[in-house]
Amino acid sequence: MPKQSSVGKVYLVGAGPGDPGLLTLRAREILERAGVVVFDHLANPELLALAPPKAKRIYAGKQAGAHALSQDRINRLLANEAKRGKIVVRLKGGDPFIFGRGGEEAEALAAAAVPFEIIPGVSSGYAAPAYAGIPVTHRAVASSVAFITGHEDPEKGARGLVVDARRGASVDGERSPQADLGGAVSSLHWAELATGVDTLVFFMGLRNLPVIASKLITHGRPSRTPVAVIRWGTRPDQQVVTGTLTDIAARVEEAGLEPPALTVVGDVVALREKLGWFEKKALFGRRIVITRARHQASALRRALEELGAQVIELPTIAIARPRSWRDLDRAIRRLDQYDWVLFTSANGVRKFFERIAAAQKDVRAMGSARLCAIGPATAKELAGYHLRADIVPNEYRAEGIVQALKRYDLRGKKILLPRARVARDVVPRELGRLGATVDVVEAYRAVIPRENKKLAHEIFSHSRPDMITFTSSSTVENFAALLDVRSLKKILAGVKIASIGPITSRNIRRFGCRPAIQANYYTIPALVEAIQEYFSRQHS
Repeated sequence: MPKQSSVGKVYLVGAGPGDPGLLTLRAREILERAGVVVFDHLANPELLALAPPKAKRIYAGKQAGAHALSQDRINRLLANEAKRGKIVVRLKGGDPFIFGRGGEEAEALAAAAVPFEIIPGVSSGYAAPAYAGIPVTHRAVASSVAFITGHEDPEKGARGLVVDARRGASVDGERSPQADLGGAVSSLHWAELATGVDTLVFFMGLRNLPVIASKLITHGRPSRTPVAVIRWGTRPDQQVVTGTLTDIAARVEEAGLEPPALTVVGDVVALREKLGWFEKKALFGRRIVITRARHQASALRRALEELGAQVIELPTIAIARPRSWRDLDRAIRRLDQYDWVLFTSANGVRKFFERIAAAQKDVRAMGSARLCAIGPATAKELAGYHLRADIVPNEYRAEGIVQALKRYDLRGKKILLPRARVARDVVPRELGRLGATVDVVEAYRAVIPRENKKLAHEIFSHSRPDMITFTSSSTVENFAALLDVRSLKKILAGVKIASIGPITSRNIRRFGCRPAIQANYYTIPALVEAIQEYFSRQHS
């Protein structure tokens, strides 16, 4: 008999409200095992990077005002992929069972005899207000809260449902005039909602906001009741408009607010003045481009995001293997002959020890050689291999290494310098003058990721960022190469430039621009501090 293929499983996963840090640990674990990810518009695209590179990614949100896939097609897709033995993740904004059609999808999977599991998510119903400084309950203000869909399924009355999960599937999908809350099919109990619940949270109700406000006032809610409308809650581009039931619709229209948005009605909204915290972050609302290699961008990204910035990654450097390992491998075989090994980047450390491992050696191969790291980040990378740098110069650049080594008698000493294929010649030249023999070997190549060319043009062609950061001379040169320009003056007009140090700044000026910021020390923390101080001065 032919072997029967095993059935996979579908996970209905809550992606959280938007901030990727609010994804649950269980959701992350499942994403990392996914064979197929079916995702909506409200699921933060950054979460897709958690899935394996070979996982199939299928968009099921809205395109040009219409859904890419109907709900019936999504149901069939989930079942069919699972029947092929795949681990299928249905990634849904917020929580799959709070206005997310998760119930419908689970029903369809049960009917198809496909195994499924629900992974709850942090709902925007309380997370977005929290980021806006609004607690949906408060002992002195509100003891009850209701979560309500801002527009209803027109067929709901016939099905006898009290809470609609179908029409509430997509916050970006506010559609269907026939589902107007004032229509005859509405089963919302306005009198009870208006006077019987302290805090009301409406999902997807932006276009029906005038109707919602009118219904609440008509049924007894005071017209002066505070209201907040929150767009893209928990994200760096969060927008909040406040008012009362009387004027909130006009204020939202004046502000030009568009979906997706969530509306909070109740006295708790007044607490925002005291409890607002997210929008008070030093870099809130600032769009900052970082140009580091993707695998090195995390520290800079985390630091900027912690201060509230919206970070856009545009890697202008990718790390590639040398064209040949011959020279590095030969140097590793003769490590016991070297008095010093100098590392001028964390990349050099990683590639060097990768080749030591490939040669079936370990850190003992370093023998009695002394170690020098150009800066604290490189020293930290060495520490990851249980090695301590003998020297970390006070000035974190090539000249600093030379200055630090001048205190030693280098006459007749052999020095190994594993580094990028293209780099400044200051260290080997100056140490040679001090009597040392310096072997420069290629440990890696810093190449231009040409696949990011389209992204580079998109970033600077539409909504321009507030700032771009350059963390090495190479990031400047490669950025210009991606855009096919000799001068950056036009493309960066109006965009502030942050430089990690004088060598990088010199290169920025060579391409026709002047940095607004230069870090006092050539480190990521110093660069972040300088950026924060710069924008703080703009507010003062």
